[in-house]
Amino acid sequence: MFDREILAKGPFLKIFWFLSLFVLVVLLIPPIRGIFFATGLRWLYILLFSLSTSALLTPVMIHTATKYGIVDHPGGRKIHTHPTPLWGGVAIIVSFIAALLANMILEAEVTAIIVGGVIVAGVGVIDDWKNLRASYKLAVQVIVVLLLVWSGIVLDLFPIHTTWGYILNVVLSIIWIVGLTNSMNFIDGMDGLATGISAVISLFLAIAAYQTSQPFMGWIALAMLGSTLGFLPYNFGLKRRALIFLGDSGSTFLGFVLSALAIKAAWADNNPIVSFATPILIFWVLIYDMAYISIERIITGKVKNFRQWIDYVGTDHIHHRIYAILKSRRQTVLLIILLSATLGIGALVLRNATTTDGIMTIVQALLVTIIISILEYYGRNNRERQ
Repeated sequence: MFDREILAKGPFLKIFWFLSLFVLVVLLIPPIRGIFFATGLRWLYILLFSLSTSALLTPVMIHTATKYGIVDHPGGRKIHTHPTPLWGGVAIIVSFIAALLANMILEAEVTAIIVGGVIVAGVGVIDDWKNLRASYKLAVQVIVVLLLVWSGIVLDLFPIHTTWGYILNVVLSIIWIVGLTNSMNFIDGMDGLATGISAVISLFLAIAAYQTSQPFMGWIALAMLGSTLGFLPYNFGLKRRALIFLGDSGSTFLGFVLSALAIKAAWADNNPIVSFATPILIFWVLIYDMAYISIERIITGKVKNFRQWIDYVGTDHIHHRIYAILKSRRQTVLLIILLSATLGIGALVLRNATTTDGIMTIVQALLVTIIISILEYYGRNNRERQ
């Protein structure tokens, strides 16, 4: 049932919920499903199915999390001012999996990604409830990535027929997935930010998959896109606060599945630079934020060893730094999402690019983030002087 408190927030969410209900009912009619498949619109069916399911489930999670006290209270480094329900990620997880099951998109590697994501998200659910130590969460993530490697999802940057090449590929796979999983969790600090970034990444993964004739991968990315878009109206509003947060379960699930999906896909036929640059550009904002805070914390002496690095919690992430300049949370979120989309467009341009073009596009992305870093630096210094 649609919660009365949510209805009171404005007519848009009411219309959005009932429209989603209508769309889902129509999609469940077998002849309608057949029409989508017969006309080559399976991708649209998956997108609408996941979006409508997510939109319908999110109010349920708002009610459930509130009822059982699974809420994020303001205070400390947190910038929200009202207790807000967590477990929004559960709506995304269920709708994503439901869209794949409804369309029979199941193979061994996809199943491994889903199971791994659910395990990571399950740890996040417990963390939302009991606040687990960072080292425990990290250990589980590494183990799950090793299970993905065992199932065949591993980078192939180095020769896989050599021992040293295989070991390097495994190590880089762990760094890639674990790093992006936690980066997505870290960036989930403002209404709609992690959800919006995930939607942008899903969109560009889907388009890149279409460019490279990988419809199967595109369908999975579209299932994630729909799930995030169905959740977003409850998580971000231009004139109101978020009604629900992703929670660690949602942010880690998004980061894990999307980063693993990037490894599974093949982004170029015979050009390793283009194949390497495409996912780098699509995930650039997350990579940049993780690299920036790590380097700065080490240089400034905030962390002096690995244990301190994984346990450190600060207000030095990209959204904190840009907020110091703009003084507006919504403008900060929109700017970062637009930055992610801008760099994602660069990834799409690489499809028929030469090796030199790929390198230059990466350099361009680096220059863009250097400009952002300079603006952040002076904005923060000016704030400290005031």
